[in-house]
Amino acid sequence: MARTALSIDKVLALLAQTPPRLAALTAGLTTAQLHAAPQHSEWSANDVLAHLRACADVWGCCIARMIAENHPTLRAVNPRTWIRKTDYLELDFQSSLGSFAAQRADLMAVLKPLPQDGWSRSATVTGAGTVLERTVHSYAQWLALHERPHVKQVGRIVSRAHA
Repeated sequence: MARTALSIDKVLALLAQTPPRLAALTAGLTTAQLHAAPQHSEWSANDVLAHLRACADVWGCCIARMIAENHPTLRAVNPRTWIRKTDYLELDFQSSLGSFAAQRADLMAVLKPLPQDGWSRSATVTGAGTVLERTVHSYAQWLALHERPHVKQVGRIVSRAHA
């Protein structure tokens, strides 16, 4: 996780821009292009989206529990493990992107009106080695910063698809 906390406004801006950036990057690509990996053992654009959805599921659920409950204890779930419980890797890219955008809109609807002190609501996180203390802010920032290199990754995949 980043050592320097981003402002709440910056976290919100980063979270808001991921779905439209993915839509813009992948506009006009065929289903085959979106599901094709550029090289063996590399991810396709669809694989990246599936990963982003799994991360949003796992970390978004943590955020929701911290907001709803007073200092819950959360069991860490690895998004790479979680993805195997979904059908995200097999879904049509555009419909999956629509679901991701709707999920993000729901998260934004919860986070935007959250008062300043709501961003400090916390949880104890177990199951990933050392017991950790996390906040709504730290999870939201983690999600936002985690998505940035994956959006760039989709950009590189798309560039190869157009080549």
